Amino acid sequence: MTRTDNSLALTMKDAAKLVGVDYRTIKLGIESGTIPTIQLGPRRMIPRVPLLRVFLINS
Repeated sequence: MTRTDNSLALTMKDAAKLVGVDYRTIKLGIESGTIPTIQLGPRRMIPRVPLLRVFLINS
């Protein structure tokens, strides 16, 4: 089990791995507003549940 297996918020790289897409797909989704992000200190993170909803609903 890795730290991203149960993390509530993910980096763009980890989010891409989780849903099986390229990093650029995540970046474009964030820029278009399709994928929500949150600010945690200096880092912009992607909440796991909303990310999965985007990919489950749109797949």
